[in-house]
Parts: sequence; structure tokens; C-alpha cells
Amino acid sequence: MAKGHKDKVAVITGAANGLGQAFAKRLAEEGVHIAIADIGAADATVKLVQQAGRDAFVSKCDVSSPDSVAAMAADVQKHFGRADILINCAGIFPQQSFDDMTYADWKRLLGINLDSVFLCSSAFVPGMKKRGWGRIVSMSSSTVGSVVTGFVHYVSSKAGIIGFTRALASELGPHGITVNAIAPGLTKTPGAMSRAPRPGFATMDDEFESVAQFQAIKRAEVPDDLAGTISYLTSDDAAFITGQTLNVDGGRVRS
Repeated sequence: MAKGHKDKVAVITGAANGLGQAFAKRLAEEGVHIAIADIGAADATVKLVQQAGRDAFVSKCDVSSPDSVAAMAADVQKHFGRADILINCAGIFPQQSFDDMTYADWKRLLGINLDSVFLCSSAFVPGMKKRGWGRIVSMSSSTVGSVVTGFVHYVSSKAGIIGFTRALASELGPHGITVNAIAPGLTKTPGAMSRAPRPGFATMDDEFESVAQFQAIKRAEVPDDLAGTISYLTSDDAAFITGQTLNVDGGRVRS
């Protein structure tokens, strides 16, 4: 069990499946109660958390909506009385050329991927400051340091998370709250496997195989590859690490 996890409460956005689900399972196994904030059905994640002997609470939430996030935060406060850990995991990654991108496309993606990080952090930071302890971890992406096309809005949102993380860490450090980010590579989540492959690849499996050849560890990344990093960054062992973005991508991007 990670140091300091037992009976903490974690809010995880986008935890109905994929990375968020893997994080919920891992933290629950280490003694953390889980609040799932997602627009999708979270029955599978609830079952995993309960199998680990922890309390699972679901609040249906559109993380790009200030009103929805405020309602979710009130639900969490009513159910658990606090939130010690916030993991900003909700996000979308549509591939779209810049020529075809409209302002509405841009705003929608930035709302879900970046505005949500501000809204959720704003909702839970006051309580963390009051208690003098907190962990915020947000998901960036190794695409920020990669040569990719068709993702101008996506890469912009993930670069914004890095800037947000660095700036907020400076403000919250004196209050016992750390703020960090993780930059994964292309990861085999249900969302990734359901989208069309990039031009030049017949299937998503072909794309994953190609990406793996640019990594030091030459296999496709899976959600469990990131769970250990989440466990560490949200524990007492990482109390002196803040403002950082950790590349967890098999060694593709170096920083």
C-alpha cells in the first residue's frame, strides 16, 4: 500500500472506463475511496472499487460545464465530506485537420480537456487548503513533444495542462498540496481502439505497433502502465514533487 493512501478520498474524472478506471482500481486496492465523475455509465468501475473493499460513489458530470462540476463537487462533499485527491482524466482526442477545424470544434475540445481541469481544481482546492493536504494529477500527453498531425486542438489542450500544472503548483505548495501531470503515449484504451487509425495505417493495431517501434520499450502502452505513477504521485512518498510532468510513454519522448 502506498504511504498515506488509506481512507483518503479520490475524485477521478472520466473514470467510467479506460485510464480513469485503471486509476480507480489501483487506488481502491491501496485503501482509497473513489468518487467517479463521468457522463458515461460507471457500473464496471463501481464493481472494481467495491471488490477492493472501498466505497464507490458516482456523480454524472459534464466536466466542461461549471454548473455540472459544481453539482458534482456538492455531491462528493455530501457523500464523503471531503476530497483529498483529484485526478483530471476526462478528455477527448478527435483527429481533425486544421483546415477542417472550426472554432466550435476548438472550443468543445478545450472545454472538455482543459477548462475541466480549471473547474474541478477550483471546486476542490479550497477544501484541500483547509485540511493542509492534497494531491492533484492531470493527464497531459506525449504528443506535446511529438511530431503528429491532425491534433492542433488536442495538443494545445495538453500543453495547456502542463502550464496550468506548473503555475498552480507554485500557488498551492505552501498549503501542503502538490500539483503534477502525467504525459502518456498512445494507450490501448477502449476510446483509442474505437477511433479510426491515422492515414497510412489499416487498423489501430497497426498504428500501435508502429508507435511502439519509436519507444525504448517496444510494446503498446496499456492503462495499467500508468497506474503505478498515479499511485506514487498521490502518496506521501511524493510530497516533495510538484509542478512536474512525467513522461510515461515507454521512452518515446525525452525531457
